[in-house]
Amino acid sequence: MAGETHRRSQWPLALSLLVGLTGLVVLWFYNWRNGVLIFAGAVGLAGLLRATLTDTAAGLLRVRSRMFDTTFLFLTAAAIAILGLIVPN
Repeated sequence: MAGETHRRSQWPLALSLLVGLTGLVVLWFYNWRNGVLIFAGAVGLAGLLRATLTDTAAGLLRVRSRMFDTTFLFLTAAAIAILGLIVPN
């Protein structure tokens, strides 16, 4: 029973990783700028999930305090998106 609860609580990390992997596939095979923006969205999604979910529900997205994790993820997503937009082809 505890293993089932532990596995179920990892869906935020799995969802963020799935979106990030999608961004990497788009980056590699199609358009690098769109892939980078999708990857930045995945990091932003991780920040949003960390901000809204409890510590238990966040699972492995919880590294430090909620404020630190959320701030770090949002700033990282913004930096990735800005660099993806300003770097020329």
